Amino acid sequence: MSEKHDLVHEFPEFRQHIHQLKLTDNHFAVLFQRYHELDHEIHRIEQGVETTSDDYLDHQKKQRLFLKDELFQLLQARAEVA
Repeated sequence: MSEKHDLVHEFPEFRQHIHQLKLTDNHFAVLFQRYHELDHEIHRIEQGVETTSDDYLDHQKKQRLFLKDELFQLLQARAEVA
């Protein structure tokens, strides 16, 4: 069974910062949107709604992890300033 990895569930302690940064930081908003799209695509593949190669799925998961790390760094920086 596949589970979604949306940022609010991954980082509940940053819920408010996620909301603020989506509204005020264009770079964060673009990364957030790409992360959300990747997560949704991976979820559909894992549920069997879409089919693809294992290599493609692995690549998408790595991309999601890379984006998650970058978003986390931005969230941490925001939390330190607040």
